[in-house]
Amino acid sequence: MRRIVDVCVAAAVLLVTLPVWVGLAAINMAWTGRPFFRQTRLGRGLQPFALFKFQTMVAGPPGASTVTVAGDARITRYGRVLRALKLDELPQCINVLRGEMSLVGPRPLTPNEVAAVHADVAAAVYAVPPGVTGIAALAFADEERMLARWADPHAAYFDRVLHEKMALELAYRQRRTWLTDLAIVVASPLAPWAPWLRRWLVARLVAASPVAAQEART
Repeated sequence: MRRIVDVCVAAAVLLVTLPVWVGLAAINMAWTGRPFFRQTRLGRGLQPFALFKFQTMVAGPPGASTVTVAGDARITRYGRVLRALKLDELPQCINVLRGEMSLVGPRPLTPNEVAAVHADVAAAVYAVPPGVTGIAALAFADEERMLARWADPHAAYFDRVLHEKMALELAYRQRRTWLTDLAIVVASPLAPWAPWLRRWLVARLVAASPVAAQEART
C-alpha cells in the first residue's frame, strides 16, 4: 500500500510541477552547465543508487567535503534560493517512481557517511527505503545553518549530528504509522521557517534531538 501511495503522489507532484521543472532546468543549465545533480547514495539494504536533485552548486576541488554549511562558496546564488525553498529536492520524484525511495523514510546517505555509522545501525536504519523526507530530516531541517555555528562543521556532522539522525530514525520506526508519516510530510515544507513546529512534532513522535533543539533556540 505504501508503494502505491508513493507512486501516485510522486506522479501527481511531477505532473503538477512539470512547468516548474522546465524553467528550473533551463536556468540551471545556463547557470551551472547542467540541470541536474546526480550523486551515489545508499538506499534500502545499503544498495547504491543515483539520487537526483536540481544542481545548486559548482564543482568543488577533488576530495571536497560532502558536508554543506550555510554560506558554502560552492552554492550558487540561484542555488541558495532553490535550497531554501527545497525546490532542489523535486527531482527525487524520479527516484520514488523508480522504486529507489519512498516519500517518508531515512534520508539516503553517501557511502562515506554510511561508513562512519556502526554497521548494525546502518543495516537497521536502511532495512526500509530511504525517504524524500523523514523524522531526522524534519529535526535537522535547518542543518546547514546549524553546522555553520561550529568551528569544525565536518567533525560536528560526523561526530554528533549523523549519529543523532540514526538514533532518531531507529526510534521513529517503533512508532511509525500512516498518520505520523502524513504529519511529517505536511510539516516538512514549514520546518525550516518554524523551529517551534519541528521541535513540537519531533518531541511527540520520538525523543527530541539535543543538538537540534539547542540550535533551534538560538
